[in-house]
Amino acid sequence: MGLVRGIFLTALGGAQLWASAHATGFDCLIEANQLIELASPVSGLLEKVTVKRGDIVRKGQILAQLESRAEQASTELARYKSEQLGPVRMAESKLEFSKRKFVRRKDMAAEKLMSPQERDDAEAEYSLAEAELVVAKDNKHLARIEYQQQGALLALRTIRSPFDGVVVDQLAYPGEVVELGSSRKAILKVAQLDPLRVHVILPKEVFGKLTVGMSVEVTPETNAKGRYAAKVRSIDKVIDAASGTFVVFLDLPNPKLEIPAGIKCRTALTGIELPASMSRNKSSVSANQ
Repeated sequence: MGLVRGIFLTALGGAQLWASAHATGFDCLIEANQLIELASPVSGLLEKVTVKRGDIVRKGQILAQLESRAEQASTELARYKSEQLGPVRMAESKLEFSKRKFVRRKDMAAEKLMSPQERDDAEAEYSLAEAELVVAKDNKHLARIEYQQQGALLALRTIRSPFDGVVVDQLAYPGEVVELGSSRKAILKVAQLDPLRVHVILPKEVFGKLTVGMSVEVTPETNAKGRYAAKVRSIDKVIDAASGTFVVFLDLPNPKLEIPAGIKCRTALTGIELPASMSRNKSSVSANQ
């Protein structure tokens, strides 16, 4: 029976026995909702890092910047071109003058005071002025697009936090060159701790008894303030054949960041009737402990 007990524990990956779980809940692990390494999408010299390990950051906050004087100059030049009014105004003035000139020569040609050739020349000049105005407006539109492009390229040299979280580690420092490629070095490691993700391994006997959005009580091993209410986020649709278990993930609100990630916990599935076979397993296993 001792061998059976050892195989049983191994199958659950070190979790508590199902029978024990029936009495007091199930073992779980509290994890960061997201844990990412922030790297630069472009190569360059790391100019500054504005945060340090342990700092709380907000979504959109600037965390690091690459040297970008050349990109700033290009963006300023593109902005200036996009705001130029001279070419369009000059083309509009030329069009207005050509229109008046064409109207006068057209009337004079109608009264036989001017040759048809001069009227045609004035008409061609008027048409050319119209085309020049279209070109001036197109150039202004292209300048605005170029300004947006340069602004986007400049923004790539600024690393911002993708969510509210905590800086877990700093991996690069000012003065280092960050490069693209599979071996590129990350700058910061950031974790999202609100909400936390609770990883629970449950026996197959419980499958089908939980639903997404169901409330579950979670007790961290630190037991800072007792039990916390979490909600079921996702339920595996495949049961592991070797261990007879499946995984459930819970969302655990942590607005004050009082619960750390990386600790063990216990879950209590209130309102769920567990199979009687689990109770029999409890008596059998307890007798062999």
